[in-house]
Amino acid sequence: MSERLPESSDVRAHCASVFDLDARLPEMVFRTNRGDTLFCEFDALLTPDLWPALCAMAQWHGDRHVELLVLEAGDGTALMPALSLSVEASGDDYWDAVGFAPDGDALDSITIMANVVAVTGPSGMWGCWGERDPEMAVFQGFPNASARDAWHAAFGPFLGVDEALESYLSLAFRGAVPDWYAAAMTTHYRDEAEGFESSA
Repeated sequence: MSERLPESSDVRAHCASVFDLDARLPEMVFRTNRGDTLFCEFDALLTPDLWPALCAMAQWHGDRHVELLVLEAGDGTALMPALSLSVEASGDDYWDAVGFAPDGDALDSITIMANVVAVTGPSGMWGCWGERDPEMAVFQGFPNASARDAWHAAFGPFLGVDEALESYLSLAFRGAVPDWYAAAMTTHYRDEAEGFESSA
């Protein structure tokens, strides 16, 4: 059900249609700001527990596959891995794809070596961007506020930008988040600007 590839041109193209692949938080990483943002911890993104949440987002938009592209790796790998995984796959299948390396060395697994990842589907209507340094992943692409609130309740915890600044980012910065960083995050990712109400 899964295919792990050296950087797949199709996966990269799909990710590039959703994200600015050269951007990094606190910049806006989505090409189109849908104003429906939720955050979780980066490490949670690469666990089997979050796989059903990714599948739900894909299925809202008719995607039969979830695609993940590693954009930066801590080990200096030149060719970034990509994967395409059927929404019919299990959490264990997802873990097999991200948690283990083909040569059996866990240090080469996506969960260990990936510093920046982009996740989306062929529709280009949703996405999740994760970065290890701020210890955060950001989601957009919910059909409406009701769908987002139900997803949040089923698969959470997730946070809005204000709560993420207080929780995830304060830990990443070992204290106070710099004013410039907080201002940029708030400007780019506050939901109310696009008419979505906070789930928090």
